[in-house]
Amino acid sequence: MLRIFFTAEDIARTRLATAPDPLWELVLSVQMLRGQRGDLLFSGWRRQTATALRHRNLGGDLRLLMQLCPEIGYFPDFLNPAEAMRGLDHGLEAVRRTPKEVLRRDMTFLAESKKRQGEPLSARAADLARGDQAALDTLTRTMNDYYQLAISPHHRVIEQAVGQDRNTRLLAFTEGGVEGLLRSMRPMLRWEAGELSVPRHRDQEIHLGGRGLTLIPSFFCVNQPMTMFDPDLPPVLIYPVPRSAEGLAFLDGRRRTALASLIGQTRAAMLEAVGDGGTTTELARRVGVSPASASEQAAVLRAAHLVRSRREGNRMVHELTSLGRSLLSGV
Repeated sequence: MLRIFFTAEDIARTRLATAPDPLWELVLSVQMLRGQRGDLLFSGWRRQTATALRHRNLGGDLRLLMQLCPEIGYFPDFLNPAEAMRGLDHGLEAVRRTPKEVLRRDMTFLAESKKRQGEPLSARAADLARGDQAALDTLTRTMNDYYQLAISPHHRVIEQAVGQDRNTRLLAFTEGGVEGLLRSMRPMLRWEAGELSVPRHRDQEIHLGGRGLTLIPSFFCVNQPMTMFDPDLPPVLIYPVPRSAEGLAFLDGRRRTALASLIGQTRAAMLEAVGDGGTTTELARRVGVSPASASEQAAVLRAAHLVRSRREGNRMVHELTSLGRSLLSGV
């Protein structure tokens, strides 16, 4: 059982994330590729993603990522830095800058976990454990490639599910404060007398000590809430959001692959990210690119008359043209 102990100061500092964390979604979705208990609704996503990954031919780089994210058991904390809540680029840069002592510690834990399962670490993983910068660079490039293929094309479904859950939690907060918010998350966790517990979690205790807790809703988390292995890291609790069969069926659409083949993966993701409109910063967050890259891609789509843009104060707002909407819905 996971037990998280709060002080009055921790209750005041508990918050709900405004969006899914891109690197938690990445790690949990990599686990989903091999199948998870209770994940039958993801079969269409798994087929589509496996096809996209085969076409990209990431080879040994993808095998390393999958070894770092086993379907059960320990996976390294350094894959989920707190900076990722600011966006994919920030998260990947934090992974790229992981100190050698942290890599050595986390990879030692992973090696011990793998040894108990009779599976030794690969040579590529050993390079990471030594803090080899080239290995880190390759890993982060692979993580970015994987994100663009497996997660970015489905951001609208993911954000819709997370947004609906967030509305539910905010209503509970409005009616009962932080304690009402935490109680709304039964039965996957229990709140009582300053202690938050997750019954089916591995045995772990976290004393927040005034740091507060960040609750992060996740689309690819399917079984139970989870947290970091190291209790001294910024405290987070990742928890699954409800997913509809209709929304998950949407993940299996083949037209995304066709659209990406026509205009490129990133531009296809950008076009879909525009949806009913959004600022450059919002599009960057949805797609998982930097604001500068989002602005550049929006300019290309605007030149092709697929997107129109207008300035509102210091923000640039983008929306689909009729041509862009037809392309998005008809390919």
